[in-house]
Order: sequence, then structure tokens, then C-alpha cells
Amino acid sequence: MLTQVLVQLVVVVTLMIAVSVALFVGRRRLQVTRTEWRTRLRATAPALAVLTVALLFNSIARQLVPDLSWMIGWNLTWAIYDIEGQFILWLQSFETPAVTAYFSFIYIYGYVFALTFPVVAYFALADTRPLRELLAAYTLNYTLGLVLYVFVIAFGPRNMMPELVEALLYDTYPQYQHLTRQVNRNTNVFPSLHASLATTVTLLAYRTRDQYPTWFYVTLGLGTSIALSTMYLGIHWAIDVLAGLGLAYISVSLARVLVDRWSVSAWIASIRGRDADDDREMDSSSDHT
Repeated sequence: MLTQVLVQLVVVVTLMIAVSVALFVGRRRLQVTRTEWRTRLRATAPALAVLTVALLFNSIARQLVPDLSWMIGWNLTWAIYDIEGQFILWLQSFETPAVTAYFSFIYIYGYVFALTFPVVAYFALADTRPLRELLAAYTLNYTLGLVLYVFVIAFGPRNMMPELVEALLYDTYPQYQHLTRQVNRNTNVFPSLHASLATTVTLLAYRTRDQYPTWFYVTLGLGTSIALSTMYLGIHWAIDVLAGLGLAYISVSLARVLVDRWSVSAWIASIRGRDADDDREMDSSSDHT
């Protein structure tokens, strides 16, 4: 069943990306990318490598996080409920089959699309900085989110109040449990990484609105829908989503600083520049001799 769900996810998201490339990226950028892809890949490879390591570490560490969390013992579930009360119940009062189908699609397919398409779109830009910032921001989201998951125990609404909050995604589309249980843990809902990563994409879309003006407005609607889906489906509290917004802002801000300070491509270029200066100085000394 997991294989079937994964294949369906890949097919649907690939179609969404193909349509979006035609709408937002355009043929001219693709033609230039065909001739410059090696240079761009070299420039972004360090950031991509760090993100890959972070994701691999995250996948392993997630198996240990619940045990570490219970050792620390900071269970904030009731504190979160006391603050926001029955907001999730109110949100689910608007439940209809059509709304559930929409938010389920957004939570699974829209979320994966929102994270993957910007990688393609920014790779098609001559300036690799937006892509490097995106990859760095993803890395920070996953890393800082994992740290918070270690220290904070928080059960989602559907786990805390199963008799009141409906697990709309899994009740309607039970096959998706095979997918989400690969990455989710019941005690890890604060903050919402769905909300933080979707907001990260939106913030960076705002920064690149000169290159992709329409994409920014798409991310506003898509990011809002993703955040709402996590609450409507009973997976996250509103406080989890607010924490995700804060995590996104911190991650994007830090990514901008890190890309400025530690650009591997700029570092390599500076080394080459120094080597060239040394060679010229040696040539000059030889001439005087």
C-alpha cells in the first residue's frame, strides 16, 4: 500500500510541477538552464549536500525523539489546550465532504508540491542565491524543528480528544496513514513543520516576486490552505501553526545571513583570485630577476 501511495504522490506532484514550469518558468529560462545547469549545480551543491545530511539525520533521530522527550518530560499538550480551547472543534464544525477532500489533497499533494516546485523554479534562475537561501532555510526548519520536538511533548487534537475531534484525513482516506506514519510521531506537533515550510516558501516567493510575480500570490493561497488543513484535519493546534510561522521567519532570516557569510562558491572564487594574484606576483618577480 505504501508503494502505491508513493507512486500516486510522485505522479500527481510531477504533473503539477510540469504545468507550473510551463506557467511560471517559461521556455526562455529553460533554454538558458540547459546550457548553464552544471555551473548552477556546482554553486548550489554545498547547500544541497547539507540539506541531504540534515534530512538523513532527521529521519534517524525521529525514531529516538519520543524517548528523549519523555525523559525530559515537558508535556505541553494541556497547556496548549488551555490557551486555545475548542478552536479546532469550531473549525471542524464547517466539515463537508468537499472541504475535507480539498484540505486532504492540500495536506498531502499541495504540501509536497509547494516544497519541490521552488527548487525547480529557482534552479532556472541565473542567480543561484534564491535557491541557496531556500535550501538553507529548509535545513534550518528541519534542524530547529527537531530540537523543539526533542524538548516539547505535544499531542495533536485528534490524539488528545479522539472522542471529539475527527481524524478527517485518515477516516476519509485511510491509505495515507501508510505515508504519514513514515515521518510523523504523535508527540511531535509543536511546531507544525507543514506550516513552517509552507510559510518559508511564501516568504522567499515574496523576495523573488520580481522574477516570479504570479508565483508569490499562488504561494499565499497555497500556504494559507496548508496551514488551515493541518488544523481542519485535526492534526495540529492553532498554536502549533503560529509556532510554525515563527520558525519560518527565523529560518528565512538566518538563511539569508548564512548565505551571505558562508558562500562556498564565493570562497572558491576568492581562493582562485588569490592564486591568480600569487601567480602574477611570481611572474613579476621573475621578470625583475
